[in-house]
Amino acid sequence: MMSQTYLTTDELSSRIKYDVRTIRERLKDSVLIEGVHYLRPFGGRKILFVWEAIERDMKTVSCQQPVGFSAIPMANGAILHG
Repeated sequence: MMSQTYLTTDELSSRIKYDVRTIRERLKDSVLIEGVHYLRPFGGRKILFVWEAIERDMKTVSCQQPVGFSAIPMANGAILHG
């Protein structure tokens, strides 16, 4: 079993150079998907982000996406082009 790196919103903000507020209001639930990119341990309010999933999908979308083209990452790891 592969271990994963769990990050708080502040730690993720530091790694990807996005403001904490941007992560909470613009990325969470639109680009970052619960169960894939983040989880709520023990059903609580605290959110922990899965670094390996975020890093993988940032690279995947960045490498596959032509300039001016929108792509939506899907929960199963696929990408919806539209």
